[in-house]
Amino acid sequence: MVKGAYVSGENCTVIRVKVTEGFFLENYKTAFIKGNMLLGFWNTFILILFSGVGTVITGSMTAFVLSRFDFRLKKIVRQMFLWISLIPTITTQVATFQIIQKLGMYNTHLSVIILSMGTDIIAIMIYLQFLNNISKSLDESAIIDGAGYFQVFAKIIFPLLQPATVTILILKCVNLYNDFYNPLLYMPKKSLQVISTSLYKFKGPFGTNWPVICAGVVIAVIPTLVAFISLQRYIYGGMVTGSVKE
Repeated sequence: MVKGAYVSGENCTVIRVKVTEGFFLENYKTAFIKGNMLLGFWNTFILILFSGVGTVITGSMTAFVLSRFDFRLKKIVRQMFLWISLIPTITTQVATFQIIQKLGMYNTHLSVIILSMGTDIIAIMIYLQFLNNISKSLDESAIIDGAGYFQVFAKIIFPLLQPATVTILILKCVNLYNDFYNPLLYMPKKSLQVISTSLYKFKGPFGTNWPVICAGVVIAVIPTLVAFISLQRYIYGGMVTGSVKE
């Protein structure tokens, strides 16, 4: 991939190419400017921001209800989350696409944001594992002191879920950053292109500009690589902590 990014088109498929035979930094410039990758980064940031915040809010609240309240059919509801996650998303694409169109969300950021939030069962499961390790005596003490359920959640429980929240946000960022299918299907407008679809314009029916695509992929991988190296301890630490019961 790196080798293909700095050679010319005629040398792209050559197995061994000397750097001195054609060091094409122009490929990076073409990918960034003509691919409008800056716009792609901005649209990706919008999706990550609103989808991440929405997933944290809905996932933590749903897990809090399932963990702290006893109600009829509670076990069935928890099992339904697992069963729904086993359904291939491709089997529901036609119905989902029609719903998105009828709600007027087609060709908007909101379509991918809503879909990303509504299908994140992993966030609920991670929060549930953390909540099961938090003693219910904290809730009871706060309620005795006059706090409501929302206050208990917002001021006591949610701050204790910080490791889980960081883990979920990192996973959500990586998933949305690498998502190609949903933005391509629900946000085909040029002004709404994300980083994963910004390089698609260099592939056409009469040929593909592989050196430029390789350069664009290298540019796109750099933020993910830096983020993973910097935050990997939070990912592993959050998953391990949430999976251990005391």
